[in-house]
Amino acid sequence: MSENSEIRRQILTTFKLSGYTIRSGCSDFLLPELVRMSPEDRRKLLDDMCDHVQRQSLSAPVVEQPNLELAFRESQNYGLNESETVFSVISDAFAIPTFVYDSERKKFVQQTRSRSLLADSGAKAECLRNRYYMLWQRTARHEMFTKSMLDQNASGFVLRRAENILCTSKMRDVVVLGMFIKFSDGKFHVEDPTGTIPLDLTDAKMHSGLFCEGCFVLVQGKFQDGLLHVSSLGFPPPEAASSSRAYFGTANTWGGRSKNLLKYSQRLKTVELTDTEATIIFLSDCWLDDVISMQKIKVLFEGYDDSPPVAIVLMGPFTKIPEHSRVLREKLLDLANIVAQCPSILAKTDIILVPSSDDPTPSTILPRPALPEFIVAEARRKIPRLVTTTNPCRLQYCTQQITVFRMDLVTKLCRNTIKFPDSGLIEEHVARTLISQGTLAPMHMNVMPIFWDYDAALSLYPLPDLVVLGDSTKTFTTDLQGCTILNVGSFPKSNFSFKVYVPHNRTVEDSMIPTDDDLPED
Repeated sequence: MSENSEIRRQILTTFKLSGYTIRSGCSDFLLPELVRMSPEDRRKLLDDMCDHVQRQSLSAPVVEQPNLELAFRESQNYGLNESETVFSVISDAFAIPTFVYDSERKKFVQQTRSRSLLADSGAKAECLRNRYYMLWQRTARHEMFTKSMLDQNASGFVLRRAENILCTSKMRDVVVLGMFIKFSDGKFHVEDPTGTIPLDLTDAKMHSGLFCEGCFVLVQGKFQDGLLHVSSLGFPPPEAASSSRAYFGTANTWGGRSKNLLKYSQRLKTVELTDTEATIIFLSDCWLDDVISMQKIKVLFEGYDDSPPVAIVLMGPFTKIPEHSRVLREKLLDLANIVAQCPSILAKTDIILVPSSDDPTPSTILPRPALPEFIVAEARRKIPRLVTTTNPCRLQYCTQQITVFRMDLVTKLCRNTIKFPDSGLIEEHVARTLISQGTLAPMHMNVMPIFWDYDAALSLYPLPDLVVLGDSTKTFTTDLQGCTILNVGSFPKSNFSFKVYVPHNRTVEDSMIPTDDDLPED
C-alpha cells in the first residue's frame, strides 16, 4: 500500500472514530502536509482537527472540504484561542461597529442603534458631528492646545467654538476647528456644531495637505466685524494609534468575530514575529479580459506556488472596459482555472476580490457592496478560499490591521483641492490628509457619496498599521505616525508591477512580472 493511501485511510479512520464521514476526495489537500510529518505529529494533528470540526456544530455528521480547511487552519494556530486567528478578512464593511465619543465619560462607546442604507437626513448630520467630535477630542488633547483660557501667560493655543467667536465683534489669536465649506456665493466658511464663520483667505498660509471642500481644518487668524481673517490654515494634528486606543478600552473597534481587540494578543504577536515567511500580495486593475494581463497573472500564481503567500488581494476593475456581468462571470472562471493549477496556493492562500466603481456592484456609494454571488459562484466552486469583500475592506494578520481601498483617491484629492501644494511630495500630502482627517473620504459628500450610517467603514481612527490604496497613479509608500500608506498603482499600466507586504518586519517590497525582453535567453 502506498504512503498516500495509508495516510488517506488514517484520515478517514480518525474522523470515523469521532463519528464523522468525509466525502470522497475532500481530504486530498491534506496529503502534501501530512506526508512530511512524523507518524506521531500526524496523529496529533488529525486529533486536533477532529476537535475543531466538533466545534463547528455541523448540521450532519458529514465533513465537507471547507470544514476540513477551516479545521486545518485553526489547528495550525497553536496556543491560540478560538477567536485569535492568524489571518482573517473582515469582508463586510456594513458589519463594522460604530463608536462615538462620549464627552461626559471622556471615552468612545459603541453605538447600539439600528442602522439603515436608507437613513433619514438626520443621519447625515450625525455622521458629520461624529467626525467633528472625534477630531475635537483628539485636537484638544494635543500639547499645542493645553493652554487654559484663564492663564494668559501659559504657552500654546486655545481651541474655541464658533459660537464663542461670533458673540464678539473683535478677537485676536483665534483658533477654531470646523468643516471647510463653500457657500453658493463662492465664499469659504468654517462650520462647527455651534455656528458658521465666513473666512478671508487672502493672506492665509496653508500647511501640508490637500485642502478640499468638506474636510475639517484648523483655522488661525483674527476675527473682526463678522469675518475671520485667516493667517494659517492646517489640518488637525495626527495622533499615533497607541494614544488613540486608550480611549476605546479593549473593545473590538476593528470588526470580526472577536469581542476584544486582537491588537493586544501576546500569542498572536509571538506568531507574527516567528513567521518570517508570511507575505501578502496586492494588485490593482486586474483586467481579466486582457490577454496580456491574464498571462502575467498566471506567471504570478505559478511563481508563488512554491512559497504560497497568506493572501493575494486582487482589486478591480476586473475588466478593461465595463462589461456585462455575464462576461465578468466567465473571466472569473478563467482566473479560477489558473488558480486550480497551483495546488499550494489553492490549499493555503486566500484569494481576495475587492471591487471598483466600474465593476457590477449594486451601488457606487461608499462602502461599495461585494461582487454579487451569482457572478462568483462558479469560480468559488474551483477556489474554496475565494473571498469577495466590500470596498473598502479590512484584513487582520496577527496583531496587524490593514485597510484596503480601491479608488483613484489621489486623483480625486488633487482635482478637488482648493490650492495645489507648492512644495513637497504628493504622497506626503496624501498621507497627511488621510491620517489627519481620520477617514478615507476627506471631502464633500457630493464628491464622495457615502452611506451615512456606515461611515465607520471608512474610518482611520485609531490608525491601522497599513492603508493600501488601489489608485491608478504612480505607486508610492510613505509612513506617518506609525501608519504606512501604500499605493499599489495599476498592474497593467506600471509594467505589471505589484506590492508584497512582509508582516514580520512591516516592510513593503516592489515586485514586477518580467517581460519577454527581460527573460534570459536559452
